[in-house]
Amino acid sequence: SCSRAKDVTMPAKLPVNFFSTRSPVIDLFRGQLDYADQLRQDSEIVLYFFYAPWCGQSIAAREEIEHVASRLSDQVLFVAVNCWWNQGKCRKQKHFFYFPVIHLYHRSFGPIEYKGPMSAVYIEKFVRRVMTPLLYISSRSKLLDFLSNYEPGVVGFFEFNASPQPPGYLTFFTSALHSLKKDYLGTIRFGVVTDKRVAEEISLVHSGSVYLHRHANTSLIYPKDIMNFTAENICKWALENREMLIRWLRPHGGKSLLLNNELKKGPALLIFIPYNPLAEIHPLLDEITKVALEYHKCNKSQAAEPDLQHLGDSDSPAFDSSVTDAHLKFSETFPIAKYPCCNTVVLPQWHSISRTHNVCELCVNQTLGVKPNKVHVPHCNFLEIEAALDSFYLQEHTFFQVISNTIECSNFLSFYSPFSYYTACCRTVNRHFLSFISSEKTIFQTPKVAFSSHGKKDNTQFSIPHIEDRNCFIPDLNISSTNITGLSCRTNKTLNLYLLDSNLFWIYAERLGASRSTNLKEFAAIVDLKEEVHYVLDQNQSLVGPTLENFIKNFSVLYSPLKRHLVDDPSVHFHEQQVVTEVTTNTFHETVFLSAKNVLLLYYAQWCGFCASLNHIFIQLARLLPPDSFTVARIDVTRNDLPWEFMTDRLPTILFFPHQRKEQSVKFPEDFSVNLPNLLKFILHHSSLSSSEPCTKECLHKESVLQQGHISHLEREIRKLRSEISALHQAHDQLEAQLSEARREEQRLQQQKHTLEKQHKTLQLHSEQLQATYDQKNQELLEMAEKLQELADASENLLKENALLRILVAARGGKLQNKDEIKEPLQSEQTLSEDNDISLSTATAASEEKRINNIDTIEREHSSGNRTE
Repeated sequence: SCSRAKDVTMPAKLPVNFFSTRSPVIDLFRGQLDYADQLRQDSEIVLYFFYAPWCGQSIAAREEIEHVASRLSDQVLFVAVNCWWNQGKCRKQKHFFYFPVIHLYHRSFGPIEYKGPMSAVYIEKFVRRVMTPLLYISSRSKLLDFLSNYEPGVVGFFEFNASPQPPGYLTFFTSALHSLKKDYLGTIRFGVVTDKRVAEEISLVHSGSVYLHRHANTSLIYPKDIMNFTAENICKWALENREMLIRWLRPHGGKSLLLNNELKKGPALLIFIPYNPLAEIHPLLDEITKVALEYHKCNKSQAAEPDLQHLGDSDSPAFDSSVTDAHLKFSETFPIAKYPCCNTVVLPQWHSISRTHNVCELCVNQTLGVKPNKVHVPHCNFLEIEAALDSFYLQEHTFFQVISNTIECSNFLSFYSPFSYYTACCRTVNRHFLSFISSEKTIFQTPKVAFSSHGKKDNTQFSIPHIEDRNCFIPDLNISSTNITGLSCRTNKTLNLYLLDSNLFWIYAERLGASRSTNLKEFAAIVDLKEEVHYVLDQNQSLVGPTLENFIKNFSVLYSPLKRHLVDDPSVHFHEQQVVTEVTTNTFHETVFLSAKNVLLLYYAQWCGFCASLNHIFIQLARLLPPDSFTVARIDVTRNDLPWEFMTDRLPTILFFPHQRKEQSVKFPEDFSVNLPNLLKFILHHSSLSSSEPCTKECLHKESVLQQGHISHLEREIRKLRSEISALHQAHDQLEAQLSEARREEQRLQQQKHTLEKQHKTLQLHSEQLQATYDQKNQELLEMAEKLQELADASENLLKENALLRILVAARGGKLQNKDEIKEPLQSEQTLSEDNDISLSTATAASEEKRINNIDTIEREHSSGNRTE
C-alpha cells in the first residue's frame, strides 16, 4: 500500500525593516510587543504604529508617521510594531481587523486609538491634544477666546495655592483623556482656570467645579450632588450635554454609513473648506462659525446665558460686539420675540394681471389681553397656529388691500381661548420679493407702521417675522448680522451644518457638482435626502458669511428660489453628424422643450440589455423621419437627473413630445412591441392630432406642404431602401459563392485529415515494432555482457595458474641441471642404471610437454577472449 505524500509548505520569509534605520521611529519588525511595553515604561507619551508590511495603507502612512516623528521625537516616543509576522508576539496577542492602527499612551493611561485621516497634520494635532489635554486659561481674554470657539468647551476651576494638586484635578485631567478616547475627533475642548476672579465670570465659585459652555442653550455646571465626581462620569456628562452647532465629517474611505446616517437626520449643509489643523488662525472657519451661531441663536432669555461681552477688552480682536448689540436691541425693541410661534401668510392677488401680493405675519400672542396667570410657551404649538390661521382666514377681507405702503398690524381675539390674541402685520409686496432675490434695501425703507381698528391695539411694537426676511419688516436693523438669527428654530426646514476638509474629501464635492478645474477648493451644497434634491452654491461667489446666509435663507423659505442641481453626464461628447441625439441634464430643456421639432425620447441605462437591442431600431427611425421636423434622442437616466414630472421607474421608456404640445407628452404603450412599424404609427398618429384651435387656409396649406414634404422624404427613403436591398442581394450572392467555396475547401481538408490519420496510425504501429525490437536487442546485449564477464573472470584465473606453472617449470629445470653436473663424474658408475634413467627422463619430458601444451592452449583462449571484449 502506498502512503499519501505529506503537504509541503514554504516557511514565511523573515521580516525586514519597515522604517529606515535613520528614522526616528523605533521599528520592531519582528513583532516584539514585550519589548515595546518595556520602552513605554520609560516615556511619558508613546505612539504605537501597528502595521502590516504588505498593506498599502500602512505603506502610505509610513511617510506621514516619519514626518510627525521628525517634529515630535524629542517629546514623544514613536514605536512601530510589525503585527503581521506569525512568529511575533504582536500577531499572537493582538487581533486587528484592519491596518494600520495607531495607539497613544499618556503615561499609564491608554490606549487612545486614533481613527482620523492618515495625514501628518491631523496625526500631529491629535498627538498634541494627548500631550496637553487641558488648556490653561490665565485671563479673561483667554477665557473669552476659549468660550467663543464653535466646539463645546468644558472649564474646570481648581485653586493651586492650597496644595500642589488640588482635590479633583487629576480626575478632571483624566476625563479630558477619556473624551479623546471616546471621541477621536476631539470635539470637546477642556480648559482649567486657577484664578478665582476669572472663574467667577462663569459662575464658578468653589474649587473643583466644572462648567460646560453652550452657545444656543443654557450652559451647565456639573451636578456633584447627583453624580459622582469621576473621570468617566464627567466625560459622559459632557458628551451627552454638548452642543454640536457644526460637525466635522471625516469618512475613512472604506464602506461606511457615516454620510447616510447624517443625511437621514434632515437637510444638511455640507461646506468644503481647505483646513490645516495646525494653523493658529482660521479666518474662513471663524466666519462660518459666526453664521452657525447666528443660525442657532434662538430667542432665549439673556439671563440664562452669561453675557460674554464683559470678559474681554473692547479692543480685543477676538471679540465682536456687533452681534450682541444687535441682539440686545432686537430683544428690547420687540418683546413679542420670546414667543416665536409665527407663520407667514400670502394673500391672493387682487387681480390676475397684478404682480403684487399682500404678505402677513401671523403670530400667537399671549402677552396681550386679560389672563389669570403667566403663561409659558417653551415651544410652538401647531394647534395654536392652526387655530390662528382659521381665525385669520375668517377675517381675511379685513387684511385684503390693493396697495398698501405701510405695515399694518392688528390684534384679534382667539375663538378658542379668551386669554389668547393673535397679531397680524401685513404689507403689499411685489411678486418677485417672495423669492428674496430682489433688493432688500429698497422694499421696506423706513416703513410707516399703522394699526387698523380690527381689534385691540398694541401700544408696544409690531410682530417680527419668523422667516429670514424679517429685516424687511423691521426698520434700522443690521441685515448682515441678524437676518439669519434664530432661523433654525423658526422654520420647518432646519439645516444641519457639516464641515469637510477639501484637501482630503474633494471627490465628494465633485460628486455633488463642484468644478473639477477650480484651484480654490471651496464649495457648499445643501442635500435634502427626504425630498431627493440638492442645491449647489454658485462657485463664482466667494464662500463668505453673507453668501452662506443668503444661501440658507433662500432654502428656508416656503417656496425656495434655489434651482435644483441635476447631475450631468460629463462623458457625453456631441457630434454634428450624430443620427440619434444624446441628451443630458443640461441639454434636456433645450432639446425637448425649446425645440420646434417633434421629439421622440428613449430612456435607457448602461446596464439595460434590452435597451441596447433597440439602438438599431432608433437609428433606422432617425434616418426615416425628416430631420427638420423630428428629433430622435435618448438619455441615460443613471448618469443624468430628470425633472420630477418626467421620472420613470421602468426601462426602457419611450416618450413622444409633439412640437405644438410639449407639455402633453405621450408614452409609448407598454403592451406594444417596440419595432419600426409600431414606432412610425405611434409617431404619425400623435403628431397629426388636430389642435384645439380651428385650422385656417394658411394652416391647411402649411399642413399640405408638410405632408408633401413627408411623402417626398418617405419616397426618397424608400428609394434608398430599395438600393440598399439590391446591394444586399448582391452581397448575399457573393456570400453564397464564398460559402460554397468554403464548403469545398472544408471537404478537401477533411480528406487530407483522414489520410494523415491513416499515416499516423501506420507510423504508430511501426514505432511499436521498433520499440519491441529495441527491447529484445537490449536484452540480448545484457546476456552477452554477463557471459563476457564470466569469461574475463576465468581468463584471469588461468593467467594466475600459468604464471605459477612457469615458476614451477623454471625450478624443475634448475634442479635437473644440478643433477647433470653431479652425475658426470659418476657416469661410469651409473652405467648400469642408465636405461632406467633414460626411461624416467622420457616419461618426465612427455608429461612436461603435455603440461606446456595445455598452458599454450589456455593462453590462446585467453587472448581470443580479450580480443572478443
